[in-house]
Amino acid sequence: MIGSRSEGRPAGGPAVAGFVKPGFEAVREAFVENFDRRGELGAACCAYHRGEKVVDLWGGIQNRATGEPWQEETMALVYSTTKGLAGLAMALAHSRGLFEYDERVSTYWPEFAQHGKAQITVRQLLSHQAGLFALDERPVMSLVADPDRLAIVLARQQPAWPPGTRQAYHAITLGFYESELLRRVDPAHRTLGRFFQEELATPLGLDFYLRLPEEIPDSRLAPLSRPRHMATMLFTMPLALTLAAMYPRSRFRRALLGSELPEQSDRIYARNLEVPAGGGVGTARAMARAYSVFATGGSELGLREETLRQLMAPAVAPARGFRDACLKVEVRFSLGFMKPGARNPFAHPSAFGSPGTGGSFGFADPQAGIGYAYIPNQMGTHLEDPREVALRKAVYRSAGEGVAGGR
Repeated sequence: MIGSRSEGRPAGGPAVAGFVKPGFEAVREAFVENFDRRGELGAACCAYHRGEKVVDLWGGIQNRATGEPWQEETMALVYSTTKGLAGLAMALAHSRGLFEYDERVSTYWPEFAQHGKAQITVRQLLSHQAGLFALDERPVMSLVADPDRLAIVLARQQPAWPPGTRQAYHAITLGFYESELLRRVDPAHRTLGRFFQEELATPLGLDFYLRLPEEIPDSRLAPLSRPRHMATMLFTMPLALTLAAMYPRSRFRRALLGSELPEQSDRIYARNLEVPAGGGVGTARAMARAYSVFATGGSELGLREETLRQLMAPAVAPARGFRDACLKVEVRFSLGFMKPGARNPFAHPSAFGSPGTGGSFGFADPQAGIGYAYIPNQMGTHLEDPREVALRKAVYRSAGEGVAGGR
């Protein structure tokens, strides 16, 4: 029965289970429709409205090779959707007075000042405006696993252009820079993964990890399934971005180096490795819960009103505007998050979150009081995934909040 734990099987498709509050039946209908019409394999979707969990759905196949079903506690890699959870951790550190967004990074990390980076602010760094989207040394496993060595590599980078003039998606480097900044200001010198786990995930009871531990069994993890026909990207992605993805030396391809590390393992995902901008593993339930806390004031974490005000504020554009030099589209980044804009009005203007390659997405919308997340294991080929858009629009319609986002 909808409104309590329920199970069902869409016609010809895998089983769907979970919960929707009365009035949110449209979300379950969209979830089932994703399997029937949009090529869904396995997925989960969760949403909170004004602090109450109103949607918690999962279903389909967890592992295409074995046919195992997606379970209530199944977790998956979410690529850049990780950035939003990392941004929440950085916001919590800001709320505790560990750094200021408009202070220079070099104030906290003197070595960072090398090669023309002395004036870069934390805000510029977290908003992809530092010109540090790639490293001069490939971020292989051994380098990423050694924070002290990685810090030396990060500090010696030379910006691709004067910081603050252009925006370029720091697809993987963002998390490394965030983590090293946090190590410099945290009294316990914790990495971003440790800080997130101890100060945010554990207090809120979240099944989400920036550093996946050994004790999580592979039986809980959903392997990602790649698109069978990558050529479809020519029709579903902006042409300039598709061409950049095809050219090995493009800014976009260079920015993605290191994104392969979370899956370089003899297990489903690598353990005890932090790629904080693209290696997060967890449940949609955990992401929605975290965003819900921030969407409703953050009292559970002692979040300062000033920090939330900064997250809700409009993004500050670099001198040459929001057209991204890596992604080749206009997108607004602020303080570790993506913000709604004319091109991607995913929520009210005060919202903040992050999408990920393949279709996952999570965000907080303080105006609507919504915390939302979606995770699939069948990777999509759209910049805005139709499966996620359908679910998000159904959530907003059901909540009566007006803005649904998506085109």
